[in-house]
Amino acid sequence: MPLHVKILSGNAEPGTAVFQQDFTLGRHGSCDIRFQDNVVSRFHAEVSFDGQWWWLKDLHSRNGTFLNGQKISLEKLPDRSSVQLGQGGPVLEFLVQDERPARDENESGPEPGELESETQIIRHFFEGADGEQAGEKTLMFRRAFRKAHKKKSRKYLAFIAVSVLLLSAAAGVIYYQKDRISRLRATAIDIFYSMKVLELQIAHLEDLLAREKAAGARVAALRVKKDKFHELEQTYERFVKDLGVYQGLPPQDRVILKVARIFGECDVNVPKGFSMEVKKYIDKWRRTGRLKRAMDRAIRKGYDRVVTEIFSEYGVTPYFLFLGLQESGFNEKAIGPKTRYGYAKGAWQFIPMTAKQYGLKLGPLYKKRKYDPLDQRFNFVLATRAAARYIRDLYNTEAQASGLLVMAAYNWGHNRVRKIIRRMPEDPRKRNFWHLLQFTRIPKETYDYIFYIFSAAVVCEDPALFGFDMQCGSVPGMEGDGVNVQGRGV
Repeated sequence: MPLHVKILSGNAEPGTAVFQQDFTLGRHGSCDIRFQDNVVSRFHAEVSFDGQWWWLKDLHSRNGTFLNGQKISLEKLPDRSSVQLGQGGPVLEFLVQDERPARDENESGPEPGELESETQIIRHFFEGADGEQAGEKTLMFRRAFRKAHKKKSRKYLAFIAVSVLLLSAAAGVIYYQKDRISRLRATAIDIFYSMKVLELQIAHLEDLLAREKAAGARVAALRVKKDKFHELEQTYERFVKDLGVYQGLPPQDRVILKVARIFGECDVNVPKGFSMEVKKYIDKWRRTGRLKRAMDRAIRKGYDRVVTEIFSEYGVTPYFLFLGLQESGFNEKAIGPKTRYGYAKGAWQFIPMTAKQYGLKLGPLYKKRKYDPLDQRFNFVLATRAAARYIRDLYNTEAQASGLLVMAAYNWGHNRVRKIIRRMPEDPRKRNFWHLLQFTRIPKETYDYIFYIFSAAVVCEDPALFGFDMQCGSVPGMEGDGVNVQGRGV
């Protein structure tokens, strides 16, 4: 299904182009449609075709992308639309159009006077007046038709009346079902984020108990909250089943939703286009051997078992294993580039300040870009224990029980992301990755970082399903059709 693009304004060569596959817009020389306007970013927007629909995606541009006047991040293109790159920037017209073969000019048609269609027959025999010049047979046809039509009109009116009643009843049923589903969905989302609030309260009580000796009252309160949590969890599962969230989804999309749930995100209100975006990053993993090499290294050295055991001990989902994959590829001797925070070192890439905060001793060479066996950041077991504590703290405080916000916060190279997160309300309903994705433009490095980690976790749920020939070690996969996959144990 081709997409016709017409440039209406902007510092670019005017005209119309037709695209059959993905293309980009921006100032960079490699863009398929290139502008010189300052309001346009180097790589401003991307248009992609998924086999059925065309999609417009803003590439974290400085001034935004507008579809029919509305600022978007990712949106399906209607049949006809207006796209503007930045406020006051260039305007393009997009037209999604089926191209049908034109009629051959040499194709023979009917001779003049022939009645070649039903429409022509109806006009000739039935739409004229009795008084006009017409043959005897034609007039006879007209009178017979009007007589039969008059007898049947009463029956038709009755039939139409019954049909209208039935359609009204059907419309009422459809409205009721839609309203019911809408209310079920809203209730399910409320239950999910009530669980998140309880999860944070439970974590807070557990931390207090770990620091106190006499804590009888707190133990009782913790038990009550855990019972309430499990009750809400069972209720939420019923709502998910009633809503049919997973019913009818392709297997790959089911896995994507389940992994989102594992990381503490609500699987009932996943943003439109999220699954398609994850699949794009899976394709990026497929084009390189980096994921397979990293997992082979982790399995060979037993790091997958170490992470699973230690993270489970701290109540952190072992799926954060893939955060370490993105940081270092499980190379315990990895050293990052020099930054104003010092060198990040080890498999979990701790900077000196965070390493000391979580009990890791720095070696004498911590200020140099060198491996140092005395630096505990290079000790995989000790560093993994520190990473589990750090991730747990982020999950229970700054990220408000959102695993994908944990990833954004862990990506310390972009501290302004953490400032954005801290400005969000301290409420899991408003401080979660879905909310961040919908209302905030985050740096591309952090965006890529999150989607690479998430997509790697998805692949390792079922490598063969996603076209990978690899092993993922002891990372726990989900079996069966159940969706009871909370982000952390309580």
